[in-house]
Amino acid sequence: MSVPTMSRTASARTALRSVLGRFATGVTVVAAGRGTPCGMTANAFTSVSLDPPLILVCVDRSAAIYNTVLAAGSFSVSMLSANQEHVARYFADHSRPRGAEEFSKFEWSPGPSTGAPILDGALAWLDCTLVNSYDGGDHEIFIGSVQASGFGPAEDALLFFCGGFHRPQLRKSRTIDGWGWA
Repeated sequence: MSVPTMSRTASARTALRSVLGRFATGVTVVAAGRGTPCGMTANAFTSVSLDPPLILVCVDRSAAIYNTVLAAGSFSVSMLSANQEHVARYFADHSRPRGAEEFSKFEWSPGPSTGAPILDGALAWLDCTLVNSYDGGDHEIFIGSVQASGFGPAEDALLFFCGGFHRPQLRKSRTIDGWGWA
């Protein structure tokens, strides 16, 4: 097996992006703001702790949602199902409408604790208050304390892998809490 080496050239960022793209991730929409919500597609999301319940999302500091999260002190995460690729593409499109129109194409509900938008049809969702923020290079790492959470019907997840969206067929199994993945 050939192992390419990384140098400090202009192509190093592209090479690293290709390496990191080999890690399959779920796809989410992170949203913030009550009156005029703002959202973005994100796959840089993970759980941090169950006790206390903490998650993290990474947001580019140039993204519109960056200042909205800081101003609101809260955000939501909607985990997308396989049939929501159009939602992921919409919130990743920098030319989408902003302001009051940004969420007008989709049904959503305000999070029960923060009022941040939770998208209808999501596999699961989290409503969080911002508890910490850390420098992450060209991104900010937001740590959220989960105030409320829920899940919808068991469906296949939307994944991002090697620069594209994928809809793998996952085998479902019954668990105590409903449908789980085997």
